Amino acid sequence: QLQLVESGGGLVQPGGSLRLSCVASGGTLDYRDIGWFRQAPGKTREGVSSISGSDGSTYYISTVKGRFTISRDNARNTVYLQMNSLKTDDTAVYYCAAVRPGGSWSYVHDYDIWGQGTQVTVSA
Repeated sequence: QLQLVESGGGLVQPGGSLRLSCVASGGTLDYRDIGWFRQAPGKTREGVSSISGSDGSTYYISTVKGRFTISRDNARNTVYLQMNSLKTDDTAVYYCAAVRPGGSWSYVHDYDIWGQGTQVTVSA
């Protein structure tokens, strides 16, 4: 059974950087689209970024474009989210999730494996 574990969250000042990791065990991330989501207190979960398992293409929501970079290392079974120029609005629990084989990163219901989340707090 594929499992995902996120790490790398923490407390950082505005303008700082963090790199989140999403490590898979019990299976491979090869050929699976992977997404990063976040949920802030009192807000609905939102998709932040995704990366294709077939061609490595990427997607970002407008509020993080140019600041966040998603990447994957299939040899390490890991997907990363490099977050730079962090803002207080980026504060949230960040989750990684894997799209089911044959599914699409565009549909939240196609994400069938979720990690437990890692807290990111941006505060002075």
